[in-house]
Amino acid sequence: MATAPDPAGMPTGTLLQMSPRIGRVLAPNPSPFTYTGTQTYLVGTSDLAVIDPGPDDADHLDALLAAIGGRPVRAILCTHTHRDHSPAARPLSAQTGARVTGCAPLVLDDDGPRADAAFDPSYRPDRVLADGEQVRGEGWTLEALATPGHTSNHLCFALAEENALFTGDHVMGWSTSVISPPDGDMADYMRSMQRLLDRDDAIYYPAHGDPVENPRRLVRGMMGHRKQREGQIMRFLERNGASTIPDMVAEMYKGIDPRLHSAAGRSVLAHLIDLDGRGLAASAGDGLWRTA
Repeated sequence: MATAPDPAGMPTGTLLQMSPRIGRVLAPNPSPFTYTGTQTYLVGTSDLAVIDPGPDDADHLDALLAAIGGRPVRAILCTHTHRDHSPAARPLSAQTGARVTGCAPLVLDDDGPRADAAFDPSYRPDRVLADGEQVRGEGWTLEALATPGHTSNHLCFALAEENALFTGDHVMGWSTSVISPPDGDMADYMRSMQRLLDRDDAIYYPAHGDPVENPRRLVRGMMGHRKQREGQIMRFLERNGASTIPDMVAEMYKGIDPRLHSAAGRSVLAHLIDLDGRGLAASAGDGLWRTA
């Protein structure tokens, strides 16, 4: 986890060409949880797919329409349904006639700390993509890759023509993802990370942060980080006995932005649930956890 940068000078609302087939438009929603904001990707040249249309913000919608420039939009693809990713899908569909495609709908009561990452209740896809299904246009093919963990409905999208992967919030270019139960699941997240590690993608385009040009090294590092955090939790419980999550966060996340402590607590809870499922930790009641 990291704090958001000063957003001054970040080019929101501007189409940046990342490759011959890939353009990026940054939404004006920077925060400690979205970094510089949500990045919407335009894939294609003569016709397009739009990945993660972003928040329902009039300026961002205008910027997307300007970037599209009247070209046909074959699909509006959503990696998942947090409020900073999918709400612009329906208004963009109304403007372009494109079908809303991608992840399954999911609406839960979010008891986590991130108001900007609560689930989008308005998301109603015209087509849900199963793992391995494809969307095609002129010179581009996008394949859905099921990557549950950050959310249970999370998809990544592989662009075959550039050996690239759009990773949404599963792998970000600036921070680890928050895994927030009850929908976020650490065991699923680690299985999904292993799935990415087994692939040979040349570059990742995350929804937040810079492109990742050595993706397998980053994935190995992120998986190692989660294993280290799991070890920290177990050592803390062995040393201190039954403890609360805030006690663990205070020791294990020293130096991070205090606004992120609640989010850190959600990831600690996800680790504890995973450890409980493996018979290594258990709830002791009254918000306390102990080794099993």
